[in-house]
Amino acid sequence: MVKFRVGIIGATGMVGQRFISLLENHLWFEVTALAASYRSAGKTYGEAVNNRWCMDTPIPEKIYNMKVLDAVKDINLISSQVDFVFCALSMPKSEIKLLEESYAKNECPVISNNSAHRFTPDVPMIIPEVNPEHTEIINVQRRRMGIKKGFIAVKSNCSLQSYVTAIHPLMGLNVTKILACTYQAISGAGKTFKTWPEMQDNLIPFINGEEQKSETEPLKIWGKIKNDQIINSSSPSITTQCFRVPITDGHTAAVFMSLENKVSKDNIIDMWNNYKSRPQMLKLPSAPKQFLHYFDDNEHPQIKSERNLENGMAISIGRLRHDTQYDFKFVCMSHNTIRGAAGGAILMAELLCKDGYIIK
Repeated sequence: MVKFRVGIIGATGMVGQRFISLLENHLWFEVTALAASYRSAGKTYGEAVNNRWCMDTPIPEKIYNMKVLDAVKDINLISSQVDFVFCALSMPKSEIKLLEESYAKNECPVISNNSAHRFTPDVPMIIPEVNPEHTEIINVQRRRMGIKKGFIAVKSNCSLQSYVTAIHPLMGLNVTKILACTYQAISGAGKTFKTWPEMQDNLIPFINGEEQKSETEPLKIWGKIKNDQIINSSSPSITTQCFRVPITDGHTAAVFMSLENKVSKDNIIDMWNNYKSRPQMLKLPSAPKQFLHYFDDNEHPQIKSERNLENGMAISIGRLRHDTQYDFKFVCMSHNTIRGAAGGAILMAELLCKDGYIIK
């Protein structure tokens, strides 16, 4: 099989490194271009990353010696070498927005991990098991931009992968209210304990912009396509509080929810265990066989034992019980740089390739 040619924009950062690690032996995709800021441009990837490689596995030999291009100045060259790009570049939001549009207008599809286009009305924000139908808005976006092959599709905030994915199978029960407190790993800030020693034995009760994203992005994910745009859902009502905790990888959420339609605890667990969506039906390479895993043991899910479940692409849920103020409460957990970032973007790209939005 001739593989899709893939570029990674922002290849030297934490998420860029995770892309490289996950794509090393990918069945469909081959990395053919790497790009970063002007500071890394012209160097080999090994020289550009130097001692900042954070993954458990070594830099692949082919990648180590690949020349890093300038993400801004080399758009034409990069676009000629790839079928699409993943974008995880760290730049001001306004600059990212223009950069991603430049790639799309150059007929290069962009799968973005950035937040710049998350609320552009005709840019889909996709969790493949939750709203795969939102890919259809790409045709509208192409008409607006006057392009044939290019487009922009984005990932949601990494912390949403835990509680939004768990609540989605229950939306038919008319979920009315959600309270979610997230406990987020330091890799979500692109940090390690080596680069952020202040996080040892520490907790920070504030992550800039995180609560706003956590309360608004799910409403677009659960929205509907109407009049050539994605119209946000008006419900459920969501409130969140987000903490940075001394964990390397893995975001945990404590979730409280109210339902209009009353069901038993066993009914909810059955809905979780039996939930499948298009990535599972299509057997996409990165899709977990079992998307949602419920644990009866009250001491699970735990970060160390569950964050790498199904190669880090599964969602772990536990401690479902009745609540005195809401109907139910539970905890859930996901791997933030795999399912919540690079892995989720790769799965989205697989879906877009399968549906014909990305072509070789």
